[in-house]
Formats: sequence, C-alpha cells, structure tokens
Amino acid sequence: MKKYIALLLLFSSQFLAHSQEPKKEKELDDLIDEFFMEDDVISELIASLSNYQFLYVSTTYNSDTYFSGRDIGIDQYNINPQISYVNSNGLFASLSGTYYSEFEPKWDVTIATIGFGKDFGKKKLFKYYASYSKYFYANDINNIYSNTINVGLGIRNKQRTFGTQLSGSYLFGEDQSFQITSRTYATLNIIKKKGSSLKLKPQLSIVVGKQTIELARTYFQNGEPLIEYTLNDVFDLINTQLTFPILYSTNSFDFEVGYNINLPSPIGDESNLKTTGFFNVSIGYLIDL
Repeated sequence: MKKYIALLLLFSSQFLAHSQEPKKEKELDDLIDEFFMEDDVISELIASLSNYQFLYVSTTYNSDTYFSGRDIGIDQYNINPQISYVNSNGLFASLSGTYYSEFEPKWDVTIATIGFGKDFGKKKLFKYYASYSKYFYANDINNIYSNTINVGLGIRNKQRTFGTQLSGSYLFGEDQSFQITSRTYATLNIIKKKGSSLKLKPQLSIVVGKQTIELARTYFQNGEPLIEYTLNDVFDLINTQLTFPILYSTNSFDFEVGYNINLPSPIGDESNLKTTGFFNVSIGYLIDL
C-alpha cells in the first residue's frame, strides 16, 4: 500500500497564475491552464517571458482519495497546499504537502522539489525538464520511498491547444522502483477576453511502472502440502486517468473545478478493480517578484 501512496505523490501537485502588466498579459493567459497540471508542466512557463521571477501559492481540495486509482476502503478527502518559485533562467522549486481527513497523523507528508527546465527548438515547441523531490513523512513507519528523480520531454502545437508529455520517475529510499507516465491534453477556449478566460482542458494520463508482487506456489513433500512464497518484479500498466477540468482566470486569481476518472489495471493477483472518480477544486495566486 505504501508503494501506491508514494506513486500517488507524483500526481498530486497543482498550479495557478496571476496576471501582469499589459505586455505580459497575453502570454500569461496562455500559461494559466498549465499551472493546474502536475509538477512536470511547470516548464511551460520557462522561456515564455524574457525575464521574470514568480512566487506562486495554491491549494487543491480533492473530494475522495485513491492510491494509484485504487479504492483502499477509506472514505476521505485530501487537501494539497503548495508554494512554488520559478524564474526565467529555468530554475523552479516548490514546497507542498498532503492532508488526509481520516489518517493519523492527518498531515501525512511534506515534499520539497527543485528542478530545471527549458523550451527548445526553432519555434520553442519542445521542452525538457529534470527535478529531484525529497519526502518528509510525519510517520516514519514503512515509508519505503523517500526520494524521486524525474526527467521528461514534451511537445505542443504552436497555438498551445494540444500537447503531450512523456516522463520517467525513479523512486528510491528503503526500496526502489520506477515508472513512466504519458499525459496528453487539449485546450478548448470557452471565453477569452482581456483580463479573464474560461477554458476546458481534458487530458488523458497513462502510468506504467515496476511493482514487486508476491507469488505463492503449493507443492507436496512427504504427503504434506507446503506453500512457497517468492517475490517477482513486474513492469505493467498501473492506472489510466481521464481528467475534465474547467479553468477560470481573472485578474490576480485563478480557479479550477474538475472531475477525474481512474481506470486502475490489475497487478499480480489483483482482481475486480473498480473504476473510481472524484472532484477537485483549486484556487491560487501568483506574485511577480
């Protein structure tokens, strides 16, 4: 279960944005929706403005909690506050945490991240990034992953209405694992005018990774049944997620309301996994330093 909880941390960060002076306003409006996605897309901001520093504060509420898309039988919500820094040289950093309504302690983990990313190519349609995250758990029992190294590559169209990203993550601590995530999104402008916008941004995320599963084999010795247990590492599909967020931005604030659908894939002897879903609500404010 701790492995599923650790994998969830890779999905849980959220971002928003703040409007600036007129010459930056259009560029920031194009980037606002990106800040509601995972940490890896913070590189959307890199190189989009010539010289900047931003400090960003956001909070996300998720109506239900699932680990790698799986229902663990506990009905609870979670809250993810985050503060992020990014500058035009490509550096970004963040400090975030997760509060679970039914866990003890309720404040489960604090995550510190630092990374670097840049757009590249003749039309800046490609991007790369790399980051390192350190987890600080409130409870030290059975937290097998305490570090993550992420690398990724993305491409989008010139209008920023369609894009896809592929990222790899190496998790390590008491144990180690790795996973690959693909994320494809489209942006549909509902309302777009000076100072405000309303957008629908559906996305599809697919996660595959390495998991260690326990296999049991029964055999007979001297007429007595014996059970032999072995551990086997498998690399398999873990979860597919569909997300349907509505993003609204006005002046200094940005808001998101969305619905998320998980389609978990069985690993090892798992069976009858249910499709899960939850609502999310986010609010944020970004400060131009």
